[in-house]
Amino acid sequence: MSITEYLSSLFPVAHADAPEEKEEETKEEESTEETEEAAEEEEEEEPEDILPALRDECAQSAKCAAATKHFQHCEEKVNAGKGFPHEDCVEEFMMHCVDGCVAPKLFAKLK
Repeated sequence: MSITEYLSSLFPVAHADAPEEKEEETKEEESTEETEEAAEEEEEEEPEDILPALRDECAQSAKCAAATKHFQHCEEKVNAGKGFPHEDCVEEFMMHCVDGCVAPKLFAKLK
């Protein structure tokens, strides 16, 4: 234990008002900087998601037309109540076709 710590433990320590004001100013400057940084982050806009548009384009292409037609027929049947119980028309072949078509286009646009 140092002599300063020993004396501080025996006698109360009083600090001048000036350091407190500096601390308050520092806190105000920090909060202002944080506010400015948050405003800058909000101004930055998210880029538009091109995946849904590419999926629609590929679903309507000649390459995936047969799978898309089958999927739409299934959807109509299920929505009309004529499908099997708990049928949801998840067509893996259609999605496989669409995703295979979308992948090269998507990665080409992301470069």
